[in-house]
Parts: sequence; C-alpha cells; structure tokens
Amino acid sequence: MKYNFDEVINRRNTYSLKWDGEELIKETGFTERYDEETIPLFTADMDLPVPQPLIDALHKTVDHRIFGYSVFPKEYYEAIQHWFKKRHNWEIKKEEIVYSPGTVHALNIAVRTFTEPGDGVIIQRPVYPPFTAAVEGNGRQVMNNALKCDNDGYYTIDFDDFEEKAKDEKTKMFILCNPHNPVGRIFNKEELQRLSDICAKHNVLIVADEIHGDLIRRDQTFIPLAKAARNTDNIITFTAINKTFNVAGLHCTNVIISNPELRKTYAATLGLQLPSPFTIAALIAVYNEGEDWLAQLKEYIDGTMEWVETFLAERMPKVKVRIPEGTYVMWMDFSGYGLSPEEVHDRIYHRANVLLEDGHLFGEEGLHYQRICIPSPRPIIKEAFERIAREFADLPLSKKEQ
Repeated sequence: MKYNFDEVINRRNTYSLKWDGEELIKETGFTERYDEETIPLFTADMDLPVPQPLIDALHKTVDHRIFGYSVFPKEYYEAIQHWFKKRHNWEIKKEEIVYSPGTVHALNIAVRTFTEPGDGVIIQRPVYPPFTAAVEGNGRQVMNNALKCDNDGYYTIDFDDFEEKAKDEKTKMFILCNPHNPVGRIFNKEELQRLSDICAKHNVLIVADEIHGDLIRRDQTFIPLAKAARNTDNIITFTAINKTFNVAGLHCTNVIISNPELRKTYAATLGLQLPSPFTIAALIAVYNEGEDWLAQLKEYIDGTMEWVETFLAERMPKVKVRIPEGTYVMWMDFSGYGLSPEEVHDRIYHRANVLLEDGHLFGEEGLHYQRICIPSPRPIIKEAFERIAREFADLPLSKKEQ
C-alpha cells in the first residue's frame, strides 16, 4: 500500500515523550520554554504512521483480550534470521539471539558484565550521550577516540589514536556506533575490519550498536560488524526494530552474541526477560511484511534531507550540514555565525520555539552543533526551519559576504 507520510498526526495527549513531556523536558535542562506551540525534533522517534501489517498484528493481539506472560515462538527467531539474511547476508543462529527490553539497558548490562570499575571503555565522540552515561555512570573511564572532521563535515576514524587507547592495559571494551549517531557515517568494510583487528589483537571486547542499520540513504550499503570482522568471538551486536519501524515504546532489542561463553555470561547478568505479546507480534509483522513500508520511508526521509540541505544553502548558508550516510538525524554546524552556543540555543529553543538537541551533549567536539531528528511530516520540518531561519536573519553579514 501507499503511505502518506505528509499527514500530520496529532500526538499530544498520547503519552508521547516529545509532545507531552513538558515537565520532564524542562527538568532535564533541554529548554526553559515548552508550550503548545513548541515543535519538538530532539527525540529519535518518528511522527510518521507505522506499517499497516504491524497495526493489523497489534489489533489481532488486542482482540484476543488476554495479555499474560509470554514466550518467544519459533516465528520470532525465524523473522529475525530471515531479515538479516535477506538484507545483510548475515546468518544468525537462533541460540545467538538474546532479548533485551531496550538498547540503553542492554548497553549498561554489557558494561557491568564485562568490565570492572576503573576499566577503560573506548567511545568515539561526538556520540549518543547514553554511551558516556553507560561508562561513567557505572564507574568506568571514558577513553575518547574522537572522530576527525574535515572541512566538508565528513568524519573519519583516527586509527593511530584508537590503537594507542586499545593497547592501554586498562582498556577492556570498545562501544561502536554504526551507523554513527549523530555524525551519520556508515563505516565501510575496511574500517570495520581494521577496528576489529585492533581490538582482537589487544583483547578488547566490542559492543556494536547497529540499531540504525536499516535507516540508510538510497545510495549506501550497511555492513554489520559481524560480517566484516575476521573473527566474531569478541563481538556483541545490538539490533532492534525500534528505530527502523518507529516502535520504541514496544521495547524490543535483540543482542547477537556468537561466542557461547560470552552469551552465557551476558544472559546471566541480564536475567530472565519476558516479552510483551505486543512486542512479539510487532517484530514478526515488521520483519516479515515491513519492507515495502521501509522502502517508502527511506525515500521520504531522503527527500526531506535533500530539502533541508537546499533550504540551509539558500536561507542559512553559514550553517554547515552534510546529508548523513545513515540514521535519520542531521548534524548541523552553527559555528559560522560566530555566536556562542548559548546564543544559538536561545535563538532556536526560546525564540523560534523549536526543540533540537545541543551538540555539547554529545561531547565537546559538538560544542557548536545542533542535532535534529528528521522523520516528521515534511510540513512540520519546513515550519521548524522557517522559524529558525527568521531568528538568524537579523545577523549582519561579514565583510566577505557584503
């Protein structure tokens, strides 16, 4: 069926974090202004309708009228195996799959299971803030292998620095984000092999967050680390339907661990996790019948990102932005305005009343950046950027621009 992603669906009064979470959002310090006119584009969930087969599956579950403790049927595992084999040529065995109610939870379990207080954990900033929280919040030490950014906003890995940190005797783990949130890189086979080789050489465990792996641009290819690596004995991979199919509220992350000893240890720390019947029905539906919807979604997001790139070039040329290879976030550099991060924040969050995510939350490398989550109906995105552009239009031109 054809999906209308331009349809604006009112999410207020539906328990939505981004649309109903005024109190929590203010408490966390994101903004001082949040009201009925706020456009929130900070959270990585979509304001777009989910696939019809998913809706049908959930209706069927509701119609049964009983929602007791549930177990995973064979169809659940078969759907995961079929999806990754067909789309990524990755063969996953049933016994390698460990269910977790969420990716951040799964990450914290991994850190607590395989490292000790004081151990070093490599992350690559600017990066998703819960990576830092999982390390520091559990009493471990961040080993920051900062990504390198060129003048065009393209990020690469500093491999010399990475190996220096990997061979440090206190380093026990590397948390990979691929596709990378927020910079949007999809690391290629050569990069992934080099990372995994270094980690294997220095006995560093890799935790690969790949939950954005199906959200890539039309001209890109995503390769799971477990497919690129020469050996997977030291690799733990997080996959999920949450981002791909906009079901974060159904709590469904699958942790793939080929090493049986690692898997046994991890599962023991995780403990018994019983799924919701809605989670089971959702995964089976989207992995078996969601490809048509996903193809349409990716085309829509690609079109929105192209619109954003054109709009900024014409109306806010001082903002540097690059269409990401993967994810549905865009990473915008406002340093060209010569304003402090606080002044940029004030113009966007308070005056324009658009809620993004300040780049400093991703590490000091993001100090002058803003992250925006794009998967909303295009009319909402256009209104948000029109508001933002108006708040920067009064700035004087530099001598070079005059």
